[in-house]
Amino acid sequence: MSIANKVLVIAPHPDDEVLGVGGTIAKHVKNEDFVLVCFVCNRAYSHRYSEESIREDKENALNAKRILSYHQHIFLDLKDERLDERLINVIVPIEKVIFKFKPDIVYIPHKGDNNQDHRAVFKASMVALRTFSASFVKEVFAYEVLSSTEQSASFVDSIFMPNYYVDIKEFIEVKKLAFESYQREKREFPHPRSIKGIEILAMKRGMEANLEYAEAFEVVRMIKK
Repeated sequence: MSIANKVLVIAPHPDDEVLGVGGTIAKHVKNEDFVLVCFVCNRAYSHRYSEESIREDKENALNAKRILSYHQHIFLDLKDERLDERLINVIVPIEKVIFKFKPDIVYIPHKGDNNQDHRAVFKASMVALRTFSASFVKEVFAYEVLSSTEQSASFVDSIFMPNYYVDIKEFIEVKKLAFESYQREKREFPHPRSIKGIEILAMKRGMEANLEYAEAFEVVRMIKK
């Protein structure tokens, strides 16, 4: 298989990859890019961990992987709700993934998300992706996650302000189907983390770029030679 680009999606939790980048992942696959999704932490429910829920979440993530048809995944198995306690414990494993895989393009969560794990993953990723060490990474984009990004306070340093749009008209149905894998995370509309919520956001982002459906990103880095 000829590979156009190596793409890394860094997802704090299983389901973030679908909510934030699901359509774009499917598009990368169609364009013959090689996609690796790195799941950073195991989710705690009601602030508690259980082996059963962790196993279920991983099975759901693998089912979503099959639907999106991307190539590789890795679970770092860090602890939900603990990532911001000592950032170096997040930086090191993410750094190892980046330097082993050597991606051309990386997607990371938005810095202002109303979720401490998302913010910690953003900070850790930015350290691991600094240009003078990870110079092979040419493009870095921050993505939004329904029920997290839009819940942040309306201050300049926390608002998601997209300046890059990906047409996902061809992939909106596969994105919605992939999210059906995460029944525990799925909610009924008008909750944003719903199938209808996914479609409405994709339509809104599409309208911003004269498209029917789109995923939107903030450009963190873009190097062209």
